[in-house]
Amino acid sequence: MPSRGKKRGRPAVAAAKQPKLAKTEVQKEEGAKVTSSGWRKTGESLKGPAGVEEKSKKVYTHWLMKSEPESRFEKGVDVKFGIEDLKAEPHQTASWDGVRNYQARNFLRDMKVGQAAFFYHSNCKDPGIAGVIKIVKEAYPDHTQFEKSNPHYDASSRRENPKWSMVDVQFVRMTQRFIPLAELKAHHQAHLKSGGPLKEMALFKRQRMSVQPVTDEEFEFILSLEKEKK
Repeated sequence: MPSRGKKRGRPAVAAAKQPKLAKTEVQKEEGAKVTSSGWRKTGESLKGPAGVEEKSKKVYTHWLMKSEPESRFEKGVDVKFGIEDLKAEPHQTASWDGVRNYQARNFLRDMKVGQAAFFYHSNCKDPGIAGVIKIVKEAYPDHTQFEKSNPHYDASSRRENPKWSMVDVQFVRMTQRFIPLAELKAHHQAHLKSGGPLKEMALFKRQRMSVQPVTDEEFEFILSLEKEKK
C-alpha cells in the first residue's frame, strides 16, 4: 500500500551525485546534546532567519523500519522484501524506496550514516523485529516515483523538485531471536502503568507508520529482550 510506504526490495545503485539536503537549524545549533531519551535537544526555541522563534526539534538516532516478508502483488509487482532478501543483495545493501507518507519520508530525511534501525516484518502472519540494519547513505530522491510501471509511481512529483526520498541500508545482524509484536505490545501495556521505556513507543502510537523513530532507551530495552528465552 503506497500510503504505508513499504520497502520494495531494490538493490542500492550508484546514483549521480545528489545535492545535500539542507540541515535544519536544530542540527546546525552548536552544543546540541543527545539526551537519555535518544533525541537531540538544542533548547526551548530557536530564531529563524527572520528572527521568528521556532520550536526545538527532536533528532532521533535510532529507527524502526517496516517491510513485508511475504509475497503481495501491487500492479503486478511483488512487493515482498524481508530481511533474508536484504541479506541476499550485493554487499547486503539496498535502497529503502517506496515510502509514500510525508511523515515517514521526513524521518528518512532525518537519518544519518551509521545510525541503526530495527528491521521489522509487517503485514504478515508473525509480525515483529527480525534484525538490525544500519544507514549507509543519507536521503536522496526515490527513483520509483518517476517510474510509470512501478507501484509507487507518483505523477505529481517532478524531477526538479522530487516529493519522495529514500536511504540505503545495510544488513548488520539478525536478532538473537525473533521478537514478536505480541511480546513488544505486552511490554508496552505494562510500561504504560509502570512508566517503563516502551510506554510511548511509536510502534503503538503511530501504528501505520512504516518508518518510525526509536529512542535510545527503547532501543536498548528491546535489545535486552534478545537473551530472554521464550
